[in-house]
Amino acid sequence: MQGNAPTPDGQVSDAVSGNWVDRYAPVSARPYLRLSRADRPIGTWLLLLPCWWGLALAMLWDQTPRWEDLWIAIGCAAGAWLMRGAGCTWNDITDRNFDGQVERTRSRPIPSGQVSVKQAIGWMGFQALVAFGILLSFNTAAILMGVISLLPVAVYPFAKRFTWWPQVFLGLAFNWGALLAWVAHTGTLNQPALLLYAAGISWTLFYDTIYAHQDTEDDALIGVKSTARLFGSETPAWLRRFLVATVALMGLAVIAAGLPQASILALVIALMGPWAMGWHMAWQLSRLDIEDNGRLLGLFRSNRDTGLIPLIFFLAALLA
Repeated sequence: MQGNAPTPDGQVSDAVSGNWVDRYAPVSARPYLRLSRADRPIGTWLLLLPCWWGLALAMLWDQTPRWEDLWIAIGCAAGAWLMRGAGCTWNDITDRNFDGQVERTRSRPIPSGQVSVKQAIGWMGFQALVAFGILLSFNTAAILMGVISLLPVAVYPFAKRFTWWPQVFLGLAFNWGALLAWVAHTGTLNQPALLLYAAGISWTLFYDTIYAHQDTEDDALIGVKSTARLFGSETPAWLRRFLVATVALMGLAVIAAGLPQASILALVIALMGPWAMGWHMAWQLSRLDIEDNGRLLGLFRSNRDTGLIPLIFFLAALLA
């Protein structure tokens, strides 16, 4: 498909209607905020929630919540917003030639001409630098984990060029916070965090396969790979597998985190988290229509609630 005309006033076509960027942000800042997906907050939630899962389970693991954990939670929130913005900017820089050929992405700031590549690089560097400043307030092990996280972030935009499973690379990047937040609390990397990380990757395969079905026709034309194209009509069967894997792995993470010191009541409450999360994912499957882009986008966005569900139970377990 050809053409790269922006939508009216530079709005991005798949942004949330009436979002704060388009309504309230200074006109000069809007292209940069759109580049960071500030007008589409779901990505920040999907990056942040694994961080909060990891922190909550770490507190369940050693039964020693501290006031500094409040800063870890806040720091993760700010860092998720910044690094999601930096990562999306990097993604748009590397994908600028593809984005202009895809209906859903041609209105993004770079292909629509709102921001130059040079300006985008500067904006990406600024966001990453501020995020690094926040990271320096954590312990040494967490700082190291944060630096290592740059590798999957850097590789992800290129994954769809060489594998049918780019969503795995997205999962590696988007769920790294589960490891980082765990280490920020405990100072070490333990088995429950690794299981939680694996659960998050499976969840990412679930929601991003749904998301990728919006672009299958354009992706086929330009040669971009995805699990959506790979699975095709078999997508519901694959999503059920990812659902089961997510619930099972998160359940194992809860058991591994809770068994050392948590009470039976706390363990039961925490285990209700992945169980309830699985039901929300099953609801998404019941609504799935891979030919309806509006529904696909709505289901993808609903994964904020999917990820909040286990967090609520994890926090409740800490009070048990």
